[in-house]
Amino acid sequence: MDMGEKYEGAPRGLRIGDTAPDFEARSTIGPVKLTNFRKRWLILFSHPADFTPVCTTEFVALARQADDFEKRDCALMALSVDSLFSHFAWLRMIRDRFDVEIRFPIVEDPTLVIGEAYGMVSPQDSDSATVRSTYFIDPTGVIRAMTCYPANMGRSIPEMLRMLDGLQAIDAENALAPANWTLGEPLLTPPTQDLDEVFAAKDQTAWFLREASRGKRK
Repeated sequence: MDMGEKYEGAPRGLRIGDTAPDFEARSTIGPVKLTNFRKRWLILFSHPADFTPVCTTEFVALARQADDFEKRDCALMALSVDSLFSHFAWLRMIRDRFDVEIRFPIVEDPTLVIGEAYGMVSPQDSDSATVRSTYFIDPTGVIRAMTCYPANMGRSIPEMLRMLDGLQAIDAENALAPANWTLGEPLLTPPTQDLDEVFAAKDQTAWFLREASRGKRK
């Protein structure tokens, strides 16, 4: 994707199961290409602007827990409309003020071309004031989960890690993750599709609500 021109035919919004649109752009660690992150998990997340209070708290929190994502073989990549040099100045301020260095790439998207391709913003929008989207992309490049927060609400880093743990665990176990599941708790077995097994179940719920093994990452 050329950063200098609009992405023709950009989807209005991506869905779980779609392949993440590829792009190549400048970032704080040099040029990045999305498909170069294949074979490992990637969390691509957008923020409305540099030097904003909520975004600053998010980036400080993510930097402090970057090792937790790395242990899960997951890369982080941020995106905003601000220029590369604005990113540099912001990261310098964060380091000097909070004593933490942000080493994951922050991509510039001044023309909103990437944001439009991902459906983060509409082609009619003139800015990204409402953008705070997160895409969990698996090692094959498929979008497995998405979240979208308003500009005035920060993300939960523990929930990002819980989502990543859950996606990796259900892949490893071919299982289901129940409500409020966390790593190490039992997963659920997919329900049977055999009528004889339904009738033979020991009670009314045993055929569709059964614990599986305790979750682990693939």
